[in-house]
Amino acid sequence: MATHRFHPLRYFNVIGTAEPCLRISDGDTIITDTVDASGLDAHEAAVAQRPNPMTGPFFVEGAEPGDTLAVRIDRLTPSRATGWTYSPLSHTVLDPAAIADQPSQQRAVWSIDREAGTVQLREPVKGLETFSPPLQPMIGCFGVAPAGGQALSTATSARNGGNMDYRLFAPGTTAWFPVSVPGALFYLGDGHACQGDGEIVGTGIETSFEMEVTLRVLKRTIGWPRGETADDIFTVGNARPLDQALQHATTEMLRWLGEDYGLDSRAASHLMGQVVRYDVGNVFNPAFTVACRIARQWLPKL
Repeated sequence: MATHRFHPLRYFNVIGTAEPCLRISDGDTIITDTVDASGLDAHEAAVAQRPNPMTGPFFVEGAEPGDTLAVRIDRLTPSRATGWTYSPLSHTVLDPAAIADQPSQQRAVWSIDREAGTVQLREPVKGLETFSPPLQPMIGCFGVAPAGGQALSTATSARNGGNMDYRLFAPGTTAWFPVSVPGALFYLGDGHACQGDGEIVGTGIETSFEMEVTLRVLKRTIGWPRGETADDIFTVGNARPLDQALQHATTEMLRWLGEDYGLDSRAASHLMGQVVRYDVGNVFNPAFTVACRIARQWLPKL
């Protein structure tokens, strides 16, 4: 098992079957740079007009269609002292009647204080002069190449992952993705220094990152992204409307409880009916994201 330090020379606005930037072995660790549009030079920024420039793809030896790629998020370190967001709230989260009263879109710059572990508006607005939420790095967009030679925009998400903007994709989490092409072709980017549920202003605090992840190949098949933390397991559905995303996530959890925890549909329904939690990921971009989450304390000990 090796550690690779990779400095990208190109970025992608789609997740697809591009030429690999690096080939690694099962179990290897990657330390690499990711950027937001503000972290690109003039030429790169012109190329990255669409959202979420991705670093990759990384080819993982031994990963074959039908396998699962497990991505352990080891470290997310902001590499700039500033980030940016938009205001006001997205039209997708407001009553239609309220949209006309919203101000025009405006970009704001945030200071990122790694030593204090906080973020703060560089030019505070009235009422938020002392507003300083915690620095909570997360990955907004990552995943593997989809099936059928598709190239999916990094503005959206699907079975292969993508722009899910789910806050639990943070250090200490292991994400699972269904592999559809040889080598998996893994991409990552869209680092957020902080973000509330849903990415409801269209951004988190977007900034450039050094990301460290460890990749493992699991010889098992899943249908939708899954994840594990020290305290929870979760499944992710990506679709629109929101109820369809919830259905995908719930069905995937039902499968997981049967496969790994020996629960039939009736037993799983008793468990899920009382202790399941639903989290909202992205509700701004074309596909919405819902996570179905269960605390480990409730899982059978097999």
